[in-house]
Amino acid sequence: MPQSGTDRENAIRYMEEISLNAWPSHMIELYDGWLIRFSHNYTYRTNSVEQVGPSTIPRDEKISYCEAVYSGFGSPCNFKINPLLDPSFDACLEERGYAIRHVTQVMTADLKKMRLPEPLSVEYEFENRTGLPSALTWDKNCSVLLQSDITDEWIAGLFHLNGTTSPTLRRIVPSMYYAIPKEIIAARVECEGRMVASGLGIRDRDYIGIYAIYVSPGCRRRHYARNVCASLLREASRRGAKRAYLQVVKGNIAARSLYLSLGFEDFYTYWFRSRDTQQKG
Repeated sequence: MPQSGTDRENAIRYMEEISLNAWPSHMIELYDGWLIRFSHNYTYRTNSVEQVGPSTIPRDEKISYCEAVYSGFGSPCNFKINPLLDPSFDACLEERGYAIRHVTQVMTADLKKMRLPEPLSVEYEFENRTGLPSALTWDKNCSVLLQSDITDEWIAGLFHLNGTTSPTLRRIVPSMYYAIPKEIIAARVECEGRMVASGLGIRDRDYIGIYAIYVSPGCRRRHYARNVCASLLREASRRGAKRAYLQVVKGNIAARSLYLSLGFEDFYTYWFRSRDTQQKG
């Protein structure tokens, strides 16, 4: 059923709120209704300005302030642009020399309507107090291991999969994951004792967010990403979640095809405007 303009705006606002909860930044400053986020450029979302409340300071003054903050960090200044913002703000940034970066599609799904495969078997560890399965076996070559918290071992495997080698990022990013204030389901697939696929489910109220889906290049086309997603969605539904969401970068055709096949649908698009704070003018 089509949503009215107000209903759609409220749904987007809700989605923006829970996605902020799901991914804390290393540093955050609240400035007149704007969040200035910085995490040594680990992701655009945690290194950008987001508008979360009403403003009283003139717009140009606020933009200049943010540019000065990011210049102090030695970092580009990024602004997140979502459909709730006045289009004139995006145009203003373009006039100031900001380029569009990292266009992202938010996708959502009703868990009851999703086309999820069934695992061959489900295992539980002895005296498991969380009720979370320890492993879901999907075929003879793939068991998805689940845990209810994020461990140093899981993060080390994630860094290997996403290519994080910077000593600074390897020092600060774990604290960002540990700071997630919501219910966690961390997933992994192992091969010969090494993590070759990952996923993270973050439960906030009636939604489960799907994050950190990575597969080792040598292990692709084995349905690992599909099985990780299915494991997270299945367990979230079993625990009471009603809907799911995720964010996929424009141009990632393989990921988008997977998510569509599971039953996700496009909801809205956001992007970032970015400018080097050291540039003149």
